[in-house]
Amino acid sequence: MKPRGTIKSTPADFQVDEIPAYEPSGEGSHLYLHLRKTNRTTDQVVADVARALGIERRGVGVAGVKDKVAVTTQWISVPAEGGGDLDERARALAIDGVDVLAVKRHGNKLKTGHLHGNRFAIVVRGVDPARAAEIAASFERIAKEGVPNAFGAQRFGKHGDNVERARAWLTGSARAPADPRLRRFHFSAVQSAAFNAVLEERVKDGSWIVPLHGDLLKKEETGGMFVCTDVQQDRERAAAGEVCPTGPIVGDKMRQPEADAFDLEQRIVAPFIEGIDLRRARSLGEGTRRALRLRVSELLHSSTNDEVAPTPGAVGQSYVSVRFVLPKGAYATTVLSNVFDMIDADREPLSENETEE
Repeated sequence: MKPRGTIKSTPADFQVDEIPAYEPSGEGSHLYLHLRKTNRTTDQVVADVARALGIERRGVGVAGVKDKVAVTTQWISVPAEGGGDLDERARALAIDGVDVLAVKRHGNKLKTGHLHGNRFAIVVRGVDPARAAEIAASFERIAKEGVPNAFGAQRFGKHGDNVERARAWLTGSARAPADPRLRRFHFSAVQSAAFNAVLEERVKDGSWIVPLHGDLLKKEETGGMFVCTDVQQDRERAAAGEVCPTGPIVGDKMRQPEADAFDLEQRIVAPFIEGIDLRRARSLGEGTRRALRLRVSELLHSSTNDEVAPTPGAVGQSYVSVRFVLPKGAYATTVLSNVFDMIDADREPLSENETEE
């Protein structure tokens, strides 16, 4: 049994800094705002910014959404044609729980996925000090091997029923949500559940980091993909950290594996997409591949950091501070759940659009 630990006892215990794909150039028809938010959802902040600047909500661009019970930084963009005093008004924004760190022009709207990754600084509380050596060994293993790249619970909605709800309207037995963002989020839950099921099966037999015949392998350095035809050679490359097997993010245009890997995926994925016309669902997600292994970089950890006050009443317990960087689309809770039997102290469930991406 893994040691128990609690996250998000306070927003300051869960800090996330977005790593942008590019810096704003300083010129253009869009205004980029670098924001730090505390105990606010990204959607709440975007709505407040749009209202304060007098623009439509749909005109605001974000690269990714961040947790509510946290202190997070990220860029957002707003349309800025016509000049005027928008830059000054953006710098002077006064929004509860939000600090404006920088304001800069750029030529295009910020879109989902326009980020390299996220840098995390997390405090895990209520940890048994007798398990410190075990925890340290787990983090050292993760730094070398990575972890199974599972989607976190955020993908499945605050009640965990988004797959069931999505399948109901995707198969025609219920009415689809009116909000297009919610439709996409529901479909992503189906995609995520299918991927997690394939990953779980391959974790059980150890093949999540060991290529199978026909696997679509991702090159760790470049992101390029190719089919595994020489199993022995590709297993040696995987052991050296050069390549990694991928799993399905189902969709009409998703590239399929071959041979043994194809048979395995078809068997596991079939129940999730039964009765769903993926061609008609193409606008919700065309499909892609996702690495089965999540690489964790710049990982540092320490126990009982004197700069962080212990949890009141936690006699005989310590806490662990951990820092690491993840690529976009990856979850900090996925990393932590490989070390701890984790408790989320956030009493309010995440909104259906809130993730760690």
